[in-house]
Amino acid sequence: MNENLSLGRIAGIHVGLNWSLLVVAALIAWSLATSLLPSAAPGEASSAYWTAGVISALVFLASLLAHELAHSVVAMRRGVKVEGITLWLFGGVSRFSSDTSSPGAQALITFVGPLTSLVLGAVFYLVSVAVGGGAGLLPATLSWLGYINITLGVFNLVPAFPLDGGRLLQSLIWLRTGDRLRATRIAARIGMGFAYLLIAYGLATFLFRVADVMTPNPVQAADTITVDDALHGYVLASRHSTFPTHDAGGRLSGLLTLTALKNVAPNARTTTLIKDVICPLDSVAKASPTDPVTDLLGASDGCSEGRTLVVVDGRLVGIISPSDINRLMQRSMSGRSQMPAGSA
Repeated sequence: MNENLSLGRIAGIHVGLNWSLLVVAALIAWSLATSLLPSAAPGEASSAYWTAGVISALVFLASLLAHELAHSVVAMRRGVKVEGITLWLFGGVSRFSSDTSSPGAQALITFVGPLTSLVLGAVFYLVSVAVGGGAGLLPATLSWLGYINITLGVFNLVPAFPLDGGRLLQSLIWLRTGDRLRATRIAARIGMGFAYLLIAYGLATFLFRVADVMTPNPVQAADTITVDDALHGYVLASRHSTFPTHDAGGRLSGLLTLTALKNVAPNARTTTLIKDVICPLDSVAKASPTDPVTDLLGASDGCSEGRTLVVVDGRLVGIISPSDINRLMQRSMSGRSQMPAGSA
């Protein structure tokens, strides 16, 4: 990565930056000043948001530098020659002119970077709580700095080259096998797998919305019918195993699953209403058609068995099952452009 501007030496280590970093700083300041901070701390003057945005961007760049300095300082103390640090579009690069002599030293040099980011994130977050707990522009700014540093630290621990996690994985394999080259090859293959997962996640985040995945206008069952009626009129007559339900007034009331039906004793199926066995609406995950698909990844199973109801103004417009998400991930990996609606 070419260096366009020298920042001098810090702790005896040359530091420079690439012009692309200025673009990142400008985008961060703009995003904070025009969107994130006004939403988190409304009522302030525009100049206050811009001041906080610019300062936050500069502090974040300083945090990136601290991350890389941690690598380089520990490396120097372990006898590794450090050429310098270059900050650029995707973070920073510490340039070493010699290798570490042991997997333990390499692991220490590598881990101290994410650790620095995590510690900084925790400090910013604790200070934000101390000065107001998120109420106001200063706490909101500090909270964002805490969040972004913790995100940086965690992301860097993903075991994929060139992230720090990839080098940590290599160090562990090197320690176990005693063969540095073999460890590099194994870690690279594992890292490639994680890279594909990150690509799939990125595609799902930026290209797909809930509306692209859901099964639209699913069949609904009235919650006033009996379990026996539901089995014969819906389950056995359909390829689906799960049905949204509505009450006598047509309002969405919950989700009927095949598991719930099977749990009713055969001799009670003609007298038991499905409203007594459905998964209630407040226990079912719900989403809007415009929500990103990644919002669904943290939805708990519970009695809804991983289903998500897609709702607009209280009206059911679709349903998403775990198999729909699996198909999306497969589609993202293969690069196909269209995906048929799945089954609930």
